[in-house]
Amino acid sequence: MSGVHTPPGLAAPIHPILRRAVLTGLAFGAGAVHLTVVGVVLMLHQRWIVVGTLSLGEATLLAIAAGAGAMAAANAGTAAGARIMLGLLAGAVAAAPLAALAVLIDLVSLRAIFIALSPDLLAMLTLGLGPATGIALLIAGGAGAGLLGAALQQSPRAVIRAVLPGATAVVVAGVFQELIQLMLQQYEGVVNDVRAFLYSWEGLNPAGAITIFAVTALLGEAVGLRRRRRPAHAPPRDPRRARMMRAGIALLVLAVLPAFAGSYIGQVLMLVGLYILMGMGLNLEIGLAGLLDLGFVAFFAVGAYTTALLTTESAHALLHLSYWLAMPVAVLLSILVGVLFGLPVLGVRGDYLAVATLGLGEIVRVIVQSDFAAPLLGGAQGILEIPKPRIGPYVLGSPVALFYVTLAAAGVAAFVAWRLENSRLGRAWMALRDDEDVAQALGINLIQCKLLAYGLGAAFAGLAGSIFATMLTSVYPSSFQLLISINVLALIIVGGMGSLPGVVLGAVALIGLPELLREFGEYRYLFYGAVLIVMMRLRPEGLWPSDVRQRELHARDETLALDAGSDPLPVQPR
Repeated sequence: MSGVHTPPGLAAPIHPILRRAVLTGLAFGAGAVHLTVVGVVLMLHQRWIVVGTLSLGEATLLAIAAGAGAMAAANAGTAAGARIMLGLLAGAVAAAPLAALAVLIDLVSLRAIFIALSPDLLAMLTLGLGPATGIALLIAGGAGAGLLGAALQQSPRAVIRAVLPGATAVVVAGVFQELIQLMLQQYEGVVNDVRAFLYSWEGLNPAGAITIFAVTALLGEAVGLRRRRRPAHAPPRDPRRARMMRAGIALLVLAVLPAFAGSYIGQVLMLVGLYILMGMGLNLEIGLAGLLDLGFVAFFAVGAYTTALLTTESAHALLHLSYWLAMPVAVLLSILVGVLFGLPVLGVRGDYLAVATLGLGEIVRVIVQSDFAAPLLGGAQGILEIPKPRIGPYVLGSPVALFYVTLAAAGVAAFVAWRLENSRLGRAWMALRDDEDVAQALGINLIQCKLLAYGLGAAFAGLAGSIFATMLTSVYPSSFQLLISINVLALIIVGGMGSLPGVVLGAVALIGLPELLREFGEYRYLFYGAVLIVMMRLRPEGLWPSDVRQRELHARDETLALDAGSDPLPVQPR
């Protein structure tokens, strides 16, 4: 009897399944080769996760092979044993292009084309054991990682809940070991003993990695067990309340962390706070009023330069005010500039509005750098000798103290923005964002609403610029580049347009994390861009979107569901 033989345990012919596994492995392998050729893997290899055992570059390649195995095993038409074998095959195939690259590096010098293809890279890929043995171990390691990925993909949720947080904790503890050790070294006694057990001077040691993995895995399993033991008849939890509780705990941790972590963390969180202030201002313009503004950095510069001119002890001083008197003046002047900026673009919409505001922002930058304004603004040399704020005899000179000033300003700004969003003006802005013509037909004064949006948004940026000037004790034109406006816009998109919690989350994700990754040099922007692409593909509404924005983006899905005769998926309350 002729025909295709289907082995037991497989619900489909074996050839398409094997082909899918091979293609999956090749796709992941091509990605690994790309990262290797451009130098990312070799750069990551210089950072230990576990000293003498696993580097970040090796972990990246193992994670790629494990991802190939997990994706190849995600086939409901195969039995469990067959999925494991498919994962093993995909992992081995993912390592094959790297093995071919190692052979090519050994035979031909390619550094004239790709500088990263060096003997150091060959030693990394072959574990320093020579081409023959090293390549065999490379493929075996890929197969093992693919096998592990396939096994994890089929594991119960309890296992995944324990393994993934444990592995993540080990990676974080290893990669940021210098920062963590610096934080722990401030304390004596038990804390320092724990640091000595977990870390050596070079980084995380194997015993510390095992301990961190075990403790994190047990905590993850304990949380899952507590959820499973919740009585079935218990009333359902309010998701909005639970989400707000988690946000409150996170904000509390961020508030108290600099006091225990030291100056560097305080400096990073202060920068995050400044972007939160600017993000809240731009969120009024874009998220609520729909006015795209790429010249937002101009208001930031106005606040900084006004504070500098009113408080500096140099020859550029206009007045010698204290910071607490100069800050309101900086905010008011920023509002004035925001209104003046809004006047020329009242009748401009869409992409043209973005170009117009970009031009206005560049005008401010050119004026600040010009020789014409140099006697007042200092030109390219900037304004120096800006004093730190004082509260009585106490000087707020440390990054931690200035962080709490920023935190207080952000808290006040958040309250004002929240009240504006739920006010009559906020509803008018949202109507303006949806359709200007309809809003005008309903009796909304477009000129007044637009100017108020520009002015109030500029007030938030001016407040941030005022604090920024005291943080640096100097201001320079080079500090107010277009990239600042782009970063503020990006954090609003990532966090969720029209959402105040989204602004905070976006600032932490896009400003705080890249600052902690500064040691990776220019490659941190590669990670930054990759995260943005993944974000836009998987969660276009943002990490914490507003209910209105979420409904807008999923309106088409709801329409298709209604046309198909099924109930649309409800928007999850926040």
